[in-house]
Amino acid sequence: MKLICISSSNIVNKNLEESTSYLICKSIINSLESKNIQSEIIDLRMCTLNPCTGCGRCYAAHRCCCDTEFNTIYEKIINSNAVFIVSAHYAPIPAKLSMILEKMEQITFLHWGRNNSYQSEVYGIATGIISHGGGADWALQEYKRMVNDTIGNALNTIQMKLIPYLKDWNTGISLPVKSAQFINEDIFPKQEYDWEGINKIIAEYANMVIREAK
Repeated sequence: MKLICISSSNIVNKNLEESTSYLICKSIINSLESKNIQSEIIDLRMCTLNPCTGCGRCYAAHRCCCDTEFNTIYEKIINSNAVFIVSAHYAPIPAKLSMILEKMEQITFLHWGRNNSYQSEVYGIATGIISHGGGADWALQEYKRMVNDTIGNALNTIQMKLIPYLKDWNTGISLPVKSAQFINEDIFPKQEYDWEGINKIIAEYANMVIREAK
């Protein structure tokens, strides 16, 4: 079984051990280490991607003719059994993640629009969404609405199988911070997380997604 974790953070001035998105991806993989799963983290900070221009050339190619790095990521998703998308709350989602989703949507929709029985190359791949931001529990419903639901709408278009967490959390989970404070002259707040509690939730959701993987 192959698992892809997409760390969607844009913040390049943090090392891997300071990136919340990357640490969540690591937590997903660690929670599944007892299973026979081949895992890979795709760190979008290390990728150079271009936005979709609507040229339509992907209709024949089934790939973006202007973005080889996107095609590499897309191939990895196609050849996976399960995918996790980990996204911070930006505006509302990180730019590079948006580029990936819009191109996958374009490739799928151009064919589905002409043939409503069309199945995309990522059809039915079990997918989980984990969002996070700088707010505590009070912010989670907003993160769900702006981040999880936005990504979920795209996944629905490209026909991936979004795995719900609970009835009220039908587009994945969202994780709160324990505290966030500015230190000295830093322009970004220092965020602390209750990793013990968060890792338990991540493990529960990760196993739910893997159980749905083909």
